[in-house]
Amino acid sequence: MVKKARAALQEFIRQETSAGIILFCAAVAAMVAINSALNPYYLGFLDIPVAVQFGALEIAKPLSLWINDGLMAIFFFLVGLEVKRELLEGQLSTIEQASLPVVAAIGGMAVPALIFLYFNWTVPENINGWAIPAATDIAFALGVLALLGKHAPLSLKILLLAIAIIDDIGAIIIIAFFYTAEVSTFSLLLAGGATVILFAMNRLGVIRTAPYILVGTFLWICVLKSGVHATLAGVIAALAIPLNAKDGSSPLKHLEHFLHPWTAFLVLPLFAFANAGVLLAGLRPTDLMAPLALGIAAGLVVGKQVGVFGFMYLATRIGLVKRPDGVTWLQLYGLACLTGIGFTMSLFIGNLAFVDPGQIETVKLGVISGSLISGLLGYCLLRFLSSSGCDNRNMAAEGDEFPAR
Repeated sequence: MVKKARAALQEFIRQETSAGIILFCAAVAAMVAINSALNPYYLGFLDIPVAVQFGALEIAKPLSLWINDGLMAIFFFLVGLEVKRELLEGQLSTIEQASLPVVAAIGGMAVPALIFLYFNWTVPENINGWAIPAATDIAFALGVLALLGKHAPLSLKILLLAIAIIDDIGAIIIIAFFYTAEVSTFSLLLAGGATVILFAMNRLGVIRTAPYILVGTFLWICVLKSGVHATLAGVIAALAIPLNAKDGSSPLKHLEHFLHPWTAFLVLPLFAFANAGVLLAGLRPTDLMAPLALGIAAGLVVGKQVGVFGFMYLATRIGLVKRPDGVTWLQLYGLACLTGIGFTMSLFIGNLAFVDPGQIETVKLGVISGSLISGLLGYCLLRFLSSSGCDNRNMAAEGDEFPAR
């Protein structure tokens, strides 16, 4: 059983690392398209009008919003499945397992937000972006770890994955409470009814996934029309999917296995292609010093390091958590650097926080620069440790410099 779980986790990580490479290619493609003769075609592609109508019900949006509101709901549905599985039987199922990543994730969300606010406190129109640097892109971060091969221990990858999952939970809560527009009570009541039906099906032992998908789609429409961000419908629907059925099957794991490649290799790359394009014409180095871009970049680069590593170190020193076996403090610091790769989730929250095109472009600049610096710093640090012979076999002495309790 343990071997099967380990193999499944390793397969999951392999898919995530491959997805990181595809994400990078999609982001580069967006940058090339918007800064070349392809610019009008790129913008025209994102502005393609797409409408779906059933009688009086009509949903009409440009393609970019269908990607951000529709396809990303599938991503959040997968996140919800992963969160439920991890909480019930995975890396977050016991207090001992969850304590270290929970502490790290809390620090990794709080400190970047405070750093952002420090740079933007005197610019009221930027304050709404405080949550942008609090996010971590798990696909990109694991992709960087994959480049290190066997020099990055599996326990480090598991910890990074657990931190990112908790980070996603935090992002979901933030979106629900802080990035909700004017609310339609009638639509929310319909959404509430759909939610009741979903969990009633769970309690009644319904194991076929089709009814959950059908009711979940209706829930998505209601949430979309309510003013609450539609991607949250994906999380709610996911939490209703049964983990284990009486016949021994697992509808949740089946859906997770089915959706993961589609999300990793289609949904997220499309989102990256639609949102990562930064127009470089007229861009000056001083633009990075603008409070909005600087606050995001500093939050990702400095805030994540201080928050994730600092909270882990302090919690270990006072005996709240234990350092993972076979992982040194320097490796944990390298991991903290990698959590500063915000990219997908940071861009997503940025699109929720602002509507002004100028602000959104500045957000992209801050997210991409901060994520790039964090990724390079984390890779170089972990690579230096491995190339200098400071691997898991001989770093125990160096780890004793910061003794775990």
